[in-house]
Amino acid sequence: MSGRDVFEYALVRVVPRIERGEMINAGVLVYCRAQSYVGARVHLDEGRLRCLDAEADVEGVRAALRGYQGICAGGERAGQAAGDDPGRRFRWLTAPRSTIVQPGPIHTGLTADADKEADRLLELLVR
Repeated sequence: MSGRDVFEYALVRVVPRIERGEMINAGVLVYCRAQSYVGARVHLDEGRLRCLDAEADVEGVRAALRGYQGICAGGERAGQAAGDDPGRRFRWLTAPRSTIVQPGPIHTGLTADADKEADRLLELLVR
């Protein structure tokens, strides 16, 4: 045994003008069933967002990203999802939607520490 568990992840994308389809990565969602973990890391590059749409609702995007983090954190911050297990919260967050802030496709990997994996993926794919 390698001591590593299967995990799933999806990027959180910001698509300020849906009709154009242009996007920036603004976060990552990570789920590891074996570690009973779901987490979100976010980083919004406002300059890049403004390049795609000078009139983008930056505060609205930040609020949506905080919502992703809150649902992953569970408890009161998760609202109606507070009682859901980590897997159900991840599946809800990664369900396709046509909104300004949306999840990308789900990918898989192996990790010994899902929380550290979330940090690594944020640096690799978002920042």
